[in-house]
Amino acid sequence: MIKKDFKSHFEFAGKKYTFYDLEKLQTSNLTKINKLPYSIRILLENLLRNFDQKMITEKDIKELASWKKKYETPYEIPYHPARVIMQDFTGIPAIVDLASMRDAIAKEGKDASLINPLVPVDLIVDHSVQVDYSGSNDSLDKNVQMEYKRNEERYSVLKWAQVSFDNLRIVPPRSGICHQVNLEYLGQIVQREEKDGENIAFCDTLVGTDSHTTMINAIGVMGWGVGGIEAEAVMLGQPYYMPIPEVIGLRLKGKVKEGITGTDVVLAITKILREYKVVEKFVEVYGPGLKSLTLPDRATISNMSPEFGSTMAFFPVDDETLRYMRETNRADQAKFVENYTKNNMLFYDEENEPEYTDTIELDLSSVNPSIAGPKEPHQHLFLDQLQKTTKEEAGSYKSVDIELDGETMALKQSDIVIAAITSCTNTSNPFVMLGAGLIAKKAVELGLSIKPYVKTSLAPGSKVVTDYLKSAQLDKYLDKLGFNLTAYGCTTCIGNSGPLKKPINDAIIENKLSVASVLSGNRNFEARIHPYVRQNYLMSPMLVMIYAIAGTVDINLYKDPIAFDNNKNPIYMKDLWPQNDEVMELVNKHVTTEQYKQRYAQILQGDENWKNLPITKSDTYKWIEESSYIKKAPFFDNFTLNTTKKEDIQKAKILALFGDTVTTDHISPAGIIPPEYPAGKYLQEEGIEVEEFNSYGSRRGNHEVMMRGTFANVRINNNLVYPKEGGFSKYMPNEEEDYIYNIAMRYKKEKSASVILAGKEYGTGSSRDWAAKGTSLLGVSAVIAQSYERIHRSNLVGMGVLPLQFIDTSWKELGLDGSETIDILEISEITPRTILEIKAHKTNGKILEFKVLCRLDTQIEVEYYKNNGILEYVLRKIIKEK
Repeated sequence: MIKKDFKSHFEFAGKKYTFYDLEKLQTSNLTKINKLPYSIRILLENLLRNFDQKMITEKDIKELASWKKKYETPYEIPYHPARVIMQDFTGIPAIVDLASMRDAIAKEGKDASLINPLVPVDLIVDHSVQVDYSGSNDSLDKNVQMEYKRNEERYSVLKWAQVSFDNLRIVPPRSGICHQVNLEYLGQIVQREEKDGENIAFCDTLVGTDSHTTMINAIGVMGWGVGGIEAEAVMLGQPYYMPIPEVIGLRLKGKVKEGITGTDVVLAITKILREYKVVEKFVEVYGPGLKSLTLPDRATISNMSPEFGSTMAFFPVDDETLRYMRETNRADQAKFVENYTKNNMLFYDEENEPEYTDTIELDLSSVNPSIAGPKEPHQHLFLDQLQKTTKEEAGSYKSVDIELDGETMALKQSDIVIAAITSCTNTSNPFVMLGAGLIAKKAVELGLSIKPYVKTSLAPGSKVVTDYLKSAQLDKYLDKLGFNLTAYGCTTCIGNSGPLKKPINDAIIENKLSVASVLSGNRNFEARIHPYVRQNYLMSPMLVMIYAIAGTVDINLYKDPIAFDNNKNPIYMKDLWPQNDEVMELVNKHVTTEQYKQRYAQILQGDENWKNLPITKSDTYKWIEESSYIKKAPFFDNFTLNTTKKEDIQKAKILALFGDTVTTDHISPAGIIPPEYPAGKYLQEEGIEVEEFNSYGSRRGNHEVMMRGTFANVRINNNLVYPKEGGFSKYMPNEEEDYIYNIAMRYKKEKSASVILAGKEYGTGSSRDWAAKGTSLLGVSAVIAQSYERIHRSNLVGMGVLPLQFIDTSWKELGLDGSETIDILEISEITPRTILEIKAHKTNGKILEFKVLCRLDTQIEVEYYKNNGILEYVLRKIIKEK
């Protein structure tokens, strides 16, 4: 193969553009492009364009070009994303890691600036703002002031990084949510660059340090979430190694019924695909039903790809994609995209359906109004099923009198204490946002109000949202019901729901009330939204408004009134719910290209708080010893240029025995830091008052907090201490109960290895690299689970923790109880997906032997493991090359 033979050209706006022509692969008899999934075509363009006969070989291209529907043995390819996107909770730890790598490379006598992003990086600050204030016109300003008060140290690091690293762009706080900003502004679908005297056109691709990076799939951009450590490697010029994926085709037909939202569609899809099991697979959406989905509806579906488990939920470029690009002030780019995709067999052709690994069909007309909960996004419920579910979840009826603002009222089981219109998942969709505004308008006109115990908030992912709500004059009705603007950030969706009023919080704790939250987000794992709110339901913004007015989830919206008007007449959901045409009329009239143009022209400027932060440029960061937010990462403290041989793990203690669906929120919580837990005690020892704790997520630049916060979710269930909830375990062999962190430190001090045993879907949820970093810092050598979620398994490898998988059994079936010590043998000769032998030593002297599958899936993952993780691997490579 000669690379230049696959070049073609097209003219655009007076310029000649070169591209790598997929059709030429077809004419060379290497593939039938029109039978390949569109996502595989984009991967193929990526390999062909970066073909160098070294990192990417002719064999790699031919293997992908002859894509197989199934791969019994994984075939690894090096994928080169064009850019990286980050949010601050994962981005700041990445900056800290890079700064620490600069220290390590300087220690080796090399130029610290060798550690520098080689691909463009966008970091959007959206994860830190909390809903401290709500329900008033000054809520936004007050919350932003609190945000800067808490996070000045963290934001100062970003200002340093912005001027001290190349190719790094920061979108300041109060600007929007990263995935919505990516969808509406950053995503280009096709990129252009000048290289060696040629104008090159190529597919826009990315990885992101947030699992919902997949939202960009809606406009035909390949991208997904990875761990921060993998993103750091990509930033430093390393390819992202991945096995060639299977691709599941999701074929849509029909059209949604009146009153059905994109949220209803995605919740139905989440249930179907989670049951099918699409983990580590691409999902590609196609079929005649595609035409009936607006781009924002598609974005809602792509956003929740992690919830149904797939690597991507990809939509090929079509006429709707181009319409959306024009609407969002990218008209010239839309023409360029159309030119390129039609020339390179990447524009959707409904007459020629690709071939997939398997196909799942969904008739959109079969979708009904739904929600998800109370603990997982795939717990799909129709509206008339919720009442039964909530009664089962809450148990026996309880009612407690509380006093709020001088008024005595009852707080009952299943009452709603948090109602949040939040998250890029839905606030990117003008239909459901204007629909919620119309419901608010009708409710106010009927004299309805929200119960005082319901904490309401509005936190859209873009300032365009508030522009069109104001243009339609619906903002005043939302304000009247307490849905005042609180933030432009993730807030409640990631656990930044802020405090409940003290009488409510106390009543919940003292009486063990099972109360509820309703939110337009994408996740509802235990203790994620709020540590004391046990029921959490996902739904459209329109349904959030309905349930907020009802004040309870113990209701059948089809039969029961949600409220009574001033004349005591019952008001039902149907009385408030707008017709589709009514909503679309507002969308067409009040969502304008000018809004996107004005807002995104200013997005990099920041407010006065941001502008007033000091800027200091330097090759290495000046660490502040007394800082409780930012500390030099410990991952390179014992770095040496040469690796040491991996040895068998002997007599490892079992630190925890977990069941199924342990999420990364369980492993590394993002929200409130309980003062009685190890992280809270550490902060108090450092002289920090409880009210100044901020959140776990905001302190991810401090490993001392985060390692103490690992396995510290107040709802995690370790079977070693069953039925007790929380971050506890037993120190073996004397079975002394303590916090997991304290026990792990005792094992480390004794130089005893430790392991984690778990069930299915271990590490589901966020792309939270601290779930792996914390596991590593606790001294855990290996995790043995029945199955893994994709990103967390990769993160464990990236931190040098060995992921192993039970073969057709579980720790329960084997009769393990946590008192055993574990030997893991044959590690020195480890190869991808090899079978390893385990010996479990019982306290009575008996030895139980069983085999596990090594989940180092590719040769590069073996190399990462041998190097104690990806960061040390990259650092050694850079030092040796320079």
